[in-house]
Amino acid sequence: MREVLLLCWRDSGHPQGGGSERYLEQVGAGLAEQGVKVTLRTARYRGAPRTDTLDGIAISRGGGRLTVYPRALAAIALGRLGIGPLKGVRPDAVIDTQNGIPFFARAVAGAPVTVLVHHCHREQWPVAGRLMARVGWWVESTLSPRVHRRNQYLTVSLPSAEELTALGVDRERIAVVRNGADSVPPAVRIGSDDTRTEHPSVCVLSRLVPHKQIEDALSAVATLRRDTPELHLDVIGGGWWEENLRDRAHELGIADAVTFHGHVPEDRKHELLSRSWVHVMPSRKEGWGLAVIEAALHGVPTVGYRSSRGLTDSIIDGVTGSLVGGDEVANSDVADLTEAVESLLADAEQRAELGEKARARAAEFSWAQTASGVRTVLSASAAGRPVSGLIGAAPAAAVAGPVGQKSQRAAG
Repeated sequence: MREVLLLCWRDSGHPQGGGSERYLEQVGAGLAEQGVKVTLRTARYRGAPRTDTLDGIAISRGGGRLTVYPRALAAIALGRLGIGPLKGVRPDAVIDTQNGIPFFARAVAGAPVTVLVHHCHREQWPVAGRLMARVGWWVESTLSPRVHRRNQYLTVSLPSAEELTALGVDRERIAVVRNGADSVPPAVRIGSDDTRTEHPSVCVLSRLVPHKQIEDALSAVATLRRDTPELHLDVIGGGWWEENLRDRAHELGIADAVTFHGHVPEDRKHELLSRSWVHVMPSRKEGWGLAVIEAALHGVPTVGYRSSRGLTDSIIDGVTGSLVGGDEVANSDVADLTEAVESLLADAEQRAELGEKARARAAEFSWAQTASGVRTVLSASAAGRPVSGLIGAAPAAAVAGPVGQKSQRAAG
C-alpha cells in the first residue's frame, strides 16, 4: 500500500477534538512511519492553518462543523483532476470517519473506502436539536448502512461491532482494531503509593460535553463528601460544557472540592492521573474509552456505566475496574456509580488489586499494534477482500481470576 487518505470532521488540535481524532492520527502516524504517504482532510478552526504536517501526516483543512463534508468531497473530486488542495493525492485506500455522519467518500474517492465508526450516536443526537437529531440518526442508522452495504467497516470495540450489526451492516465486513496507548512520559513518575494524594481523590479524564455526563461524577462527589469531607475531584480536559459543570458544582456546594484543569500538556495529564485513587468515566456512550487505559497505565482502576457499551470492552468488570447499572440507562445508575466509587475509596486492598490488573492489561495495547491492524484492514479492502473480527490483538495479559479469563476468551 502506497498512499492513504484519511477523512475526519476534526483533528486532535480542534477545541472539541478527542479520542476518536487521536485514534485516526495515531494510525496515520504509524502508517507514515512504515513509508505510506498519508493525507488527512479535516475541518478548519480558529488559529489552524489550511495546511500542516504532523508526525508525517500531511493535513489539509477546510470547512466548519457541517461544511467540512461537502468541501472535502469537492476537494477529493477536484484533486483527481489535478486541482485544489488535494491535487496529487492518489490514495490506494480511504478511511471515511463516521462521527454520526460519514463523508460518503465512495461517491468521489476512486479508491476502496473503509468506514471508521467508533460508536453509534443514537443517545447523543438529541443535543443537536430535534430536527437535526432526526435527520442525523436517519443518516447514521438507515442511509449510511445502505450506501456502504459493500464497503469495509472498521471499529474500535466488540460492542461497537455489535451495534453496527444491529443497524444491518454485515458482520463479515466489520473489523475491530482496538485503541493503542502511549507510554507514560519519561519525566513523569508512574503511579504508585508514593504518587497518590494523601487525601482521597478521584479524577475524570474527558472532553467536557453533555454526553460525557460529568454531572454524575459531581453528584457522586457531593454525596460522598458528607462522610469524607477531604475528598477531591480533578476534572482533566476542556470543552464547551465546562461553564455548565462549574455551575453545577456550585449548586451542589462542592466548588471547593473540584478542580477544573482544562486542556493540559501530556506530562501534566499523566501527573494528575498518577495522583488519583480512582478514575470515573460516567459517559453515556463510548466506543472504547481511551482514558480507561491511560488511567490504567498508572494503576488507577476505572468506574463506569455498563450502558455505555464500549466500556464493557475496555474494562473487565471486577478485575480491572467496575461497571455499574444495567444495559440501559436508568435513574438509579448515579447511586450505583457513587456506591462503587465509595467502595474503592474505602478498600485500599481491592483498589490496589484492580489497579495492578488494569496496569497489566494496559500493557497489551500500543499504537504501533493499532496501526499495524488498520493497515491489515486497508490492505485487504484495497485487494477487495473484506475482513472481520478482532484484528491485531495482543496476547491477553496476566489478569488473574476466572472473570478476567472469561472476558478475554469472549473478546477473542
